Amino acid sequence: MASKKDNLPQTVENDMEPGSSITYANEVVAIIAGVAAGEVEGIASMCPVGGIDILGRNKNVTKGVKVEIGTEEASVDLYINVEYGTPIQKAAQDAQENVRKAIEEMTGLHVVRVDVHVQGVSFEKENNAIEAGKQVKAALESGNAAPTKKEAAPVEEAPKAEEPNTEETKDAEPAPAESAPQA
Repeated sequence: MASKKDNLPQTVENDMEPGSSITYANEVVAIIAGVAAGEVEGIASMCPVGGIDILGRNKNVTKGVKVEIGTEEASVDLYINVEYGTPIQKAAQDAQENVRKAIEEMTGLHVVRVDVHVQGVSFEKENNAIEAGKQVKAALESGNAAPTKKEAAPVEEAPKAEEPNTEETKDAEPAPAESAPQA
Protein backbone atom coordinates (compact mmCIF):
# COMPACT_ATOMS: atom_id res chain seq x y z
CA MET A 1 0.00 0.00 0.00
CA ALA A 2 1.23 3.52 -0.74
CA SER A 3 2.72 5.15 2.31
CA LYS A 4 0.94 8.13 3.76
CA LYS A 5 3.94 10.31 2.93
CA ASP A 6 3.61 9.48 -0.78
CA ASN A 7 0.09 10.89 -0.99
CA LEU A 8 0.73 14.16 0.84
CA PRO A 9 -0.06 17.31 -1.11
CA GLN A 10 2.91 19.09 -2.62
CA THR A 11 3.16 22.85 -2.80
CA VAL A 12 4.01 24.28 -6.18
CA GLU A 13 5.14 27.87 -6.47
CA ASN A 14 4.28 29.43 -9.81
CA ASP A 15 4.53 33.03 -10.92
CA MET A 16 2.07 34.28 -8.36
CA GLU A 17 1.94 36.89 -5.67
CA PRO A 18 4.47 36.43 -2.89
CA GLY A 19 3.06 34.19 -0.19
CA SER A 20 0.57 32.49 -2.55
CA SER A 21 0.86 28.86 -3.51
CA ILE A 22 -1.03 26.04 -5.20
CA THR A 23 -0.94 22.58 -3.70
CA TYR A 24 -1.43 19.32 -5.65
CA ALA A 25 -2.06 15.95 -4.05
CA ASN A 26 -0.35 13.05 -5.77
CA GLU A 27 -3.77 11.58 -6.48
CA VAL A 28 -4.76 14.67 -8.50
CA VAL A 29 -1.78 14.31 -10.81
CA ALA A 30 -2.37 10.53 -10.96
CA ILE A 31 -5.98 11.12 -12.07
CA ILE A 32 -4.85 13.51 -14.81
CA ALA A 33 -2.24 10.97 -15.97
CA GLY A 34 -4.69 8.05 -15.84
CA VAL A 35 -7.34 9.84 -17.89
CA ALA A 36 -4.75 11.04 -20.43
CA ALA A 37 -3.29 7.54 -20.81
CA GLY A 38 -6.76 6.03 -21.19
CA GLU A 39 -7.43 8.30 -24.17
CA VAL A 40 -4.58 6.76 -26.18
CA GLU A 41 -5.60 4.35 -28.92
CA GLY A 42 -4.07 0.92 -28.46
CA ILE A 43 -3.97 0.94 -24.67
CA ALA A 44 -6.37 -1.78 -23.55
CA SER A 45 -6.18 -1.19 -19.79
CA MET A 46 -4.07 -0.09 -16.89
CA CYS A 47 -2.49 -2.54 -14.41
CA PRO A 48 -2.25 -2.10 -10.66
CA VAL A 49 1.07 -0.58 -9.60
CA GLY A 50 2.97 -3.43 -8.00
CA GLY A 51 -0.34 -5.15 -7.34
CA ILE A 52 -1.44 -2.27 -5.10
CA ASP A 53 -4.34 0.02 -5.92
CA ILE A 54 -4.59 3.51 -4.50
CA LEU A 55 -7.59 3.62 -2.21
CA GLY A 56 -10.18 6.28 -2.77
CA ARG A 57 -12.99 7.45 -4.98
CA ASN A 58 -10.90 7.56 -8.13
CA LYS A 59 -9.12 4.24 -7.77
CA ASN A 60 -10.13 3.01 -11.26
CA VAL A 61 -8.74 6.14 -12.89
CA THR A 62 -5.48 6.01 -10.96
CA LYS A 63 -4.99 2.26 -11.36
CA GLY A 64 -1.71 1.70 -13.12
CA VAL A 65 -0.37 5.19 -12.38
CA LYS A 66 2.39 6.12 -9.96
CA VAL A 67 3.44 9.75 -9.60
CA GLU A 68 6.15 11.59 -7.74
CA ILE A 69 5.81 15.32 -7.33
CA GLY A 70 8.57 17.75 -6.46
CA THR A 71 8.32 21.48 -5.92
CA GLU A 72 8.16 22.29 -9.63
CA GLU A 73 8.30 18.97 -11.43
CA ALA A 74 6.60 15.61 -11.64
CA SER A 75 7.50 12.14 -12.83
CA VAL A 76 5.01 9.47 -13.82
CA ASP A 77 5.12 5.70 -14.18
CA LEU A 78 2.35 4.05 -16.24
CA TYR A 79 1.63 0.32 -16.06
CA ILE A 80 -0.37 -0.70 -19.12
CA ASN A 81 -1.76 -3.56 -21.22
CA VAL A 82 -1.80 -2.98 -24.96
CA GLU A 83 -4.32 -4.30 -27.47
CA TYR A 84 -3.06 -7.14 -29.65
CA GLY A 85 -2.02 -5.86 -33.06
CA THR A 86 -1.15 -2.38 -31.82
CA PRO A 87 2.39 -1.16 -32.48
CA ILE A 88 3.56 -1.07 -28.85
CA GLN A 89 6.25 1.57 -29.40
CA LYS A 90 3.72 3.97 -30.93
CA ALA A 91 1.12 3.41 -28.18
CA ALA A 92 3.76 3.95 -25.47
CA GLN A 93 5.10 7.12 -27.09
CA ASP A 94 1.56 8.48 -27.61
CA ALA A 95 0.81 7.78 -23.94
CA GLN A 96 3.98 9.56 -22.84
CA GLU A 97 3.17 12.62 -24.91
CA ASN A 98 -0.51 12.75 -23.94
CA VAL A 99 0.26 12.41 -20.21
CA ARG A 100 3.07 14.97 -20.32
CA LYS A 101 0.92 17.48 -22.17
CA ALA A 102 -2.12 17.02 -19.89
CA ILE A 103 -0.16 17.40 -16.65
CA GLU A 104 1.84 20.39 -17.84
CA GLU A 105 -1.23 22.19 -19.21
CA MET A 106 -3.44 21.52 -16.20
CA THR A 107 -0.96 22.00 -13.35
CA GLY A 108 1.97 23.98 -14.67
CA LEU A 109 4.30 21.30 -13.30
CA HIS A 110 7.23 20.38 -15.51
CA VAL A 111 7.05 16.65 -16.29
CA VAL A 112 10.61 15.35 -16.22
CA ARG A 113 9.75 11.81 -17.27
CA VAL A 114 6.89 9.48 -18.14
CA ASP A 115 7.99 5.85 -17.96
CA VAL A 116 5.70 3.29 -19.57
CA HIS A 117 5.81 -0.28 -18.29
CA VAL A 118 4.03 -2.66 -20.69
CA GLN A 119 2.68 -5.44 -18.48
CA GLY A 120 0.69 -7.47 -21.00
CA VAL A 121 -1.18 -7.81 -24.27
CA SER A 122 -4.97 -7.90 -24.39
CA PHE A 123 -6.80 -10.15 -26.83
CA GLU A 124 -10.21 -8.82 -25.80
CA LYS A 125 -11.19 -7.43 -29.23
CA GLU A 126 -10.12 -10.62 -31.01
CA ASN A 127 -11.86 -12.81 -28.41
CA ASN A 128 -15.06 -10.74 -28.73
CA ALA A 129 -15.01 -11.12 -32.54
CA ILE A 130 -14.43 -14.87 -32.29
CA GLU A 131 -17.20 -15.24 -29.69
CA ALA A 132 -19.63 -13.25 -31.86
CA GLY A 133 -18.80 -15.49 -34.81
CA LYS A 134 -19.43 -18.60 -32.72
CA GLN A 135 -22.80 -17.25 -31.56
CA VAL A 136 -23.89 -16.50 -35.13
CA LYS A 137 -22.77 -19.95 -36.29
CA ALA A 138 -24.62 -21.66 -33.42
CA ALA A 139 -27.76 -19.65 -34.14
CA LEU A 140 -27.65 -20.58 -37.82
CA GLU A 141 -27.12 -24.24 -37.03
CA SER A 142 -30.01 -24.34 -34.57
CA GLY A 143 -32.34 -22.54 -36.94
CA ASN A 144 -32.98 -19.74 -34.46
CA ALA A 145 -31.08 -17.14 -36.39
CA ALA A 146 -32.43 -13.65 -36.36
CA PRO A 147 -33.87 -12.72 -39.73
CA THR A 148 -31.51 -10.97 -42.03
CA LYS A 149 -32.54 -7.80 -43.84
CA LYS A 150 -33.49 -9.88 -46.83
CA GLU A 151 -35.77 -12.11 -44.76
CA ALA A 152 -37.19 -9.35 -42.55
CA ALA A 153 -38.97 -7.38 -45.28
CA PRO A 154 -40.91 -9.41 -47.85
CA VAL A 155 -39.98 -8.41 -51.34
CA GLU A 156 -42.57 -8.45 -54.10
CA GLU A 157 -41.57 -10.48 -57.09
CA ALA A 158 -40.93 -8.45 -60.20
CA PRO A 159 -42.99 -9.47 -63.21
CA LYS A 160 -41.09 -11.96 -65.32
CA ALA A 161 -39.83 -10.74 -68.63
CA GLU A 162 -41.22 -12.56 -71.60
CA GLU A 163 -38.88 -15.24 -72.75
CA PRO A 164 -38.09 -15.20 -76.45
CA ASN A 165 -39.82 -17.84 -78.53
CA THR A 166 -37.12 -20.41 -79.01
CA GLU A 167 -38.71 -21.82 -82.18
CA GLU A 168 -38.54 -18.47 -83.95
CA THR A 169 -34.88 -18.07 -83.04
CA LYS A 170 -34.06 -21.57 -84.34
CA ASP A 171 -35.50 -20.82 -87.78
CA ALA A 172 -33.91 -17.43 -88.14
CA GLU A 173 -30.73 -17.35 -90.10
CA PRO A 174 -27.76 -15.89 -88.36
CA ALA A 175 -26.82 -12.46 -89.54
CA PRO A 176 -23.85 -12.53 -91.92
CA ALA A 177 -20.64 -11.35 -90.37
CA GLU A 178 -19.21 -8.33 -92.04
CA SER A 179 -15.71 -8.77 -93.15
CA ALA A 180 -13.11 -6.08 -93.15
CA PRO A 181 -12.10 -4.75 -96.55
CA GLN A 182 -9.02 -6.42 -97.85
CA ALA A 183 -6.18 -4.33 -99.03
